[in-house]
Amino acid sequence: MNSRANRSPYSSWWWTIDRVALILMLALIAIGLMLAFAASPAATGGPLTAGDFRYTAKQILFAVIAAGILGVASVLSLQQLKIAAAVAFAIALIGSALVLVAGTEVLGAKRSIEFGLFSLQPSEFLKPGFAVLGAAIIADRNAMALPKPVITFLLIVPAIAILLMQPDVGQSTLLLALWSALLFFSGASMIWMALLGGGTAGVGVAAYVLFPHVHHRIDQFLNPATTGYQTGLALKAFAHGGLTGVGPGAGTIKYRIPEAHSDFIFAVAGEEFGLILCAVIAILFCWLTVRLLLRAASQRDRFSQLAGAGLAIVTALQAFINMGVAVSLLPAKGMTLPFISYGGSSLFAVALTMGFALAVTRQRPQLATQDSSLLELWGARA
Repeated sequence: MNSRANRSPYSSWWWTIDRVALILMLALIAIGLMLAFAASPAATGGPLTAGDFRYTAKQILFAVIAAGILGVASVLSLQQLKIAAAVAFAIALIGSALVLVAGTEVLGAKRSIEFGLFSLQPSEFLKPGFAVLGAAIIADRNAMALPKPVITFLLIVPAIAILLMQPDVGQSTLLLALWSALLFFSGASMIWMALLGGGTAGVGVAAYVLFPHVHHRIDQFLNPATTGYQTGLALKAFAHGGLTGVGPGAGTIKYRIPEAHSDFIFAVAGEEFGLILCAVIAILFCWLTVRLLLRAASQRDRFSQLAGAGLAIVTALQAFINMGVAVSLLPAKGMTLPFISYGGSSLFAVALTMGFALAVTRQRPQLATQDSSLLELWGARA
């Protein structure tokens, strides 16, 4: 029996992990697999052509791998977590740069590298890496040559520059929002927050001016007389589904929505399973976010508090943006719904993010929370 008296590694992990948060994550993955069955025929076929379930089969494989990533990441100690995050951020940054020269161009953007039957989007892994690494820098006890917000800014600038060259305004926005959240939770002065707000607004204006697709989408969103093609179809899907949906596999509008299996999977949920499933998905994300934030706030060390909050916020914000776009609350943006949208990169990255979150919010004895600083950790590893 898996009792608290059992000192095995598994028992120690099980009794210190946030089991409620873990169940919520697995529930979202299960909903994603169910919706993969619904969306795969639309992604592989059309209204008059038969689709198949090859995307479903691949998503099941992705889910198994993601579960392994989630489990492995959740057992890391705080020291191991910092090292893993630094490695993940460095590899993701290098991979994002390689995308510019070796990536596959889709609709004028290069965001992924093809590996046969599988494509990888390295930028997805920048978020969990920076959340932990930024929290470690801000929470470090040692004085540094530059203010810690400046150091984290210098860390994030190359990533944002590379993302804007792809271009990927959405991921750049998420990284800036994550940085803002880390500074806010760390108690940064109002001066820093004002500078950050002004800088973010400047980036938004620059994106509007420099990128035609951003200009078009924002103008389209602000004009009440027009609705984007994808968003318009998504709204029709929600209206067709109503409260309870038309039933599994009975949706028709999903065949006309581009990227129904990824960016607009929420519309597929609305058409076939109705408002009820959409509400369940939203509630699960809210529950998971609040749970992780409260768990992070209860930690004794500052690093765990900041990292846990940052990891929770960036996942919640991505979910909010995806669902907000689907119901026309936000301008159209190609961004996946965490845990649920089809795709290995998205699922692996959110599994790593939530695995890190489970690791930093584990119950630890008081002695274990007296964690090494970054400089001490680096010296121990050298």
